[in-house]
Amino acid sequence: MRDRIDREYAQPLDVEALAQGVNMSAGHLSRQFRLAFGESPYAYLMTRRIERAMALLRLGQLSVTEVCFEVGCSSLGTFSTRFTELVGVSPSVYRQQAAGATEGMPPCVAKQVTRPIRIRDGSERRIPLE
Repeated sequence: MRDRIDREYAQPLDVEALAQGVNMSAGHLSRQFRLAFGESPYAYLMTRRIERAMALLRLGQLSVTEVCFEVGCSSLGTFSTRFTELVGVSPSVYRQQAAGATEGMPPCVAKQVTRPIRIRDGSERRIPLE
């Protein structure tokens, strides 16, 4: 399930579609996913989308709106809200601050250093860029 979300994060995924793929009800899938991974399938999906958005914003080649749609979000408002919740700053501010923050780092290290991390009690840790 997590592997499918990781592969298809930019596709229009919802719990119903994911549940059908593993022959479970949406409710059962959500409960089992939360038991196994400590968060809902939607929260995990959004974290993956925001993680990819962070990488695209660091590259600076796409606008915030283009990044939003590129990672599979259909609403710029929802994307910006979730991005700000997980990262601590808006996408446009992140782009400005992160422009040179990972310069010279191998991509695998930059991904690890900038990965948004959700604290299990439901609150999010903000990622400093400096």
